[in-house]
Amino acid sequence: MSAQNASTFTHKPPSSRAGTALEALQARGAAIPRLHDKGRMANIPLSPDTKITVERRGQIVLIGVNRPQIYNRFDPDAFFGLAKAYYDFDNDSTLRAAVLFGHGDNFSRGNDVEAFSALAKSGQSFKLGAGQIDPLGRAQRLSKPLVVVVHGDTWNMGHELHLAADIRVANADVRYGQNENARGRVPGTAPVRFVREAGWANAMRYMLTGDYWDAETAYRIGIVQEIAPNKDAALKLAIDIANRIAACGPLGIRATLKVAHLGINDSADAAAFAALEKEYVSLFKSEDFAEGRKAEAENRPPIFHGR
Repeated sequence: MSAQNASTFTHKPPSSRAGTALEALQARGAAIPRLHDKGRMANIPLSPDTKITVERRGQIVLIGVNRPQIYNRFDPDAFFGLAKAYYDFDNDSTLRAAVLFGHGDNFSRGNDVEAFSALAKSGQSFKLGAGQIDPLGRAQRLSKPLVVVVHGDTWNMGHELHLAADIRVANADVRYGQNENARGRVPGTAPVRFVREAGWANAMRYMLTGDYWDAETAYRIGIVQEIAPNKDAALKLAIDIANRIAACGPLGIRATLKVAHLGINDSADAAAFAALEKEYVSLFKSEDFAEGRKAEAENRPPIFHGR
């Protein structure tokens, strides 16, 4: 199948509601991937204007985050693009596993705070529409396996995308961070998923201080399964794992994931995620948030007053 230019990937999901952030992005032609007309996930080649790349490789697909000039931070366009890519992967019967990675020197430093704060302050609804799956796995999760490979800075939402994957591979140079509290904000999903994955004290050790941690620490607390010596080796290992998954029976793979999610009862997380979203939005309007952004711009420690 021939690759298509990323500028053609403007998709308006059915039943999208007026006034949503997604509709605003579509109105200005945001590059969002879509299924090919034969129900196959379309390739999106790497280019300077492409925020999410897609590369089919047989029964697996590589999904890349491409904003290296801003440390692969996600703005709303990139987040919606990733949500659409996840949906397309999950609904393409010819694909059995996906690999998520980052182009450039880092996996992702998380969200583009300026872009998301402008959205929050505008009062626009940040809701995913039909034809999308939340990359953070809050309301709906992929029914097929996702392998994530990280390198360089993997912070905040970047780390949370890593936690939402089924299998995780890290380059030895990775630097994890969940430092929102040190910036006057609150994590998006880590208070739920990081605690479950690493244990209460291990998660709180880093969320409450904003300290960073390395690949060996991540392996010790159980949030990464493999460590590779360099970026290329890490991606190669992730692709190898995805291909080994693809060689297994797809019905059994889906059943394994479905029952495992029932076993940990992650559907019960909805109330916690709803509370987190409310706190997340309210903190964008706080004095502490403004101080955190100002201090970061001025390269000085912030002084918070709890308001």
